Amino acid sequence: MSDADPPPGPAHPGEPEPAADGPSEASYELPEAVHEPVEEQRPRRSLPLVLAAVASAIVLGAALVAPLVDQAIRGEERAQRALDLTLVETWEITDRAHTMDDVTYPQDPPAGGAHAPIWLACGVYDEPVRDENAVHDLEHGTVWITHDPDLSDDDRATLAEQLPDNGIMSPREGLPSPVVVTVWGAQLRLDSADDRRLGLFLEEYGDGHTAPEFGVSCEGGTPSPDGALPEQGTDA
Repeated sequence: MSDADPPPGPAHPGEPEPAADGPSEASYELPEAVHEPVEEQRPRRSLPLVLAAVASAIVLGAALVAPLVDQAIRGEERAQRALDLTLVETWEITDRAHTMDDVTYPQDPPAGGAHAPIWLACGVYDEPVRDENAVHDLEHGTVWITHDPDLSDDDRATLAEQLPDNGIMSPREGLPSPVVVTVWGAQLRLDSADDRRLGLFLEEYGDGHTAPEFGVSCEGGTPSPDGALPEQGTDA
């Protein structure tokens, strides 16, 4: 090309300039962007906050659990108490007639039924008492502890210490166990004077609630083991 030749350009004003040699812009394909996963940055809790949260959870948990533990313990105590009293024999006894005759009772000692019009005075007796009079005491809600006559003095003293104010205690021949505790309609045979079930029985039945005349006592009865007529306490 000579210097006199005009520079290349559009043949006519307004016409587009010819495209340069090489591939056009439209022929290029941009690569797809690859996005690397970025781990989410989480704020770290400080150690004191974590410890405070744990401590609060422990305190709250203890507050919620404590009543449940207490209920479980009390339930276990009641269950154990019931277990220890599973050998208590009970009867529904409705006969409360007064009679001067001797009565044959189905239990030994008797646990209720027809009885003498006179009851026995509260206290410890050194000799056997008459059944018919003792049964009248049971009707009054009295506890009757009977024991083998060969029981030692110490054992008798142990029983006497546990005898309720509304109670009588007496020796009895031919008992099915060394000690028997009886209230109206309920009875428990004990292995010895220090059998812990005596205390449990008294807790359960010692208030006399099974007796037909609940709230009456053995006070005013005859102090005679054979039921001899006293000055008061008759025909009650």
